[in-house]
Amino acid sequence: MTVREMNDHVAFASVRLPAAPPAGKHRLLLLLLGDSMSRWYLLALLVVLAAATASCDAEVIDDILNSLSKGASFLEDEHQHINLDGAVGFLILQAELKEAVRTWPHTDPVSWAQRTATVALVKRLDQSLAKAVAALQQNDPKYYREFEPLLTWTFWLVPQEWSSTDASLAYSSTRTMECYDEQLSDKCMTLLLGTWKNNGTPCIVTKSCRDTMTRFGCPHYSLSHQLLYFMIGTMKGCSNMLKGDMRASRANLTERSYQKIFCSNMMKSNLETVKDGFPGQTQDIFIENILLCGLAGFSDFYKADWLQHILRLQDQEAGCFGRDEGVFSQIIGDELLEQLQPHRRVKRREKTLRDGCSSHMTGVAVSALGGYLSFYLSEQDITKRPLS
Repeated sequence: MTVREMNDHVAFASVRLPAAPPAGKHRLLLLLLGDSMSRWYLLALLVVLAAATASCDAEVIDDILNSLSKGASFLEDEHQHINLDGAVGFLILQAELKEAVRTWPHTDPVSWAQRTATVALVKRLDQSLAKAVAALQQNDPKYYREFEPLLTWTFWLVPQEWSSTDASLAYSSTRTMECYDEQLSDKCMTLLLGTWKNNGTPCIVTKSCRDTMTRFGCPHYSLSHQLLYFMIGTMKGCSNMLKGDMRASRANLTERSYQKIFCSNMMKSNLETVKDGFPGQTQDIFIENILLCGLAGFSDFYKADWLQHILRLQDQEAGCFGRDEGVFSQIIGDELLEQLQPHRRVKRREKTLRDGCSSHMTGVAVSALGGYLSFYLSEQDITKRPLS
């Protein structure tokens, strides 16, 4: 039974408050004197408000789990065909769900039922992802080898504390075109992962990669992959990624500083996208920004209205995301689409799956939803509230 169904059977009238204290100066006097009835009234009111908030949060968690279940069904059907980007998205989701199960904050019947549903979802993903990763290894062995470290849920670290972006860090202007292509991004990633050759040394940062990945003013996918570069380096355990940077203006910047700068600009981009009514093909990068910055620990990306927007984008029959964009790409071709929309990244191994579903956008969306779940659960755990 979902939270909404249970709420239909529970009358709010069953919560009875004591009579309010007298109005006017007598009420103020009683409050100042610490009147027990007044204190009891305020306490009861706080309890009712807390219960209403918890009920609302529980309904949102129900919505997220329902959406993720549909996404899992899509993966079960398409595991042989999903691309690497899509598989990584589901693996990030797997890491988020396993951590959620491990740290689930409540044991009341409603919350525990949701935890049970999450455990079942993890088991489904375990089976489907094993098949999907095996298919990737067979279908694209070179690409698989280069990014094999990312193809396990244990690589991906879930935030243990939260912070917020800073609007003052937003660039005064940005480039209209991407700063670099996907091939250069991939090369820099493999140098960090140690997969640039067999038994390669990891955590290599060339001057070219460092300069590219710390360049300010990059838009769209260049910006999100600059963030991803630093996130992968951190998760791989690379230290001193900025060693050798002799620029005096960057002397005090750390890896975390760059993550905050990038996410502050990704927040600006998302806010502009919302303000403009989601023009063109912006849905994918909008959700990717939420996924990556949320995974980097910036909780202000987990806005309630953005969650509802993501949920509305899911195809209710297929369980996937990006269906309209996929059909459009299939009809006119990625090359022409790139000419019409210069900010849109053409994914070299993107696949338009059945019903025109986007493998990349589906993986990005489900892992963003997993991030929302982690955040809502941590909000119920007072030890993991956002840092001031």
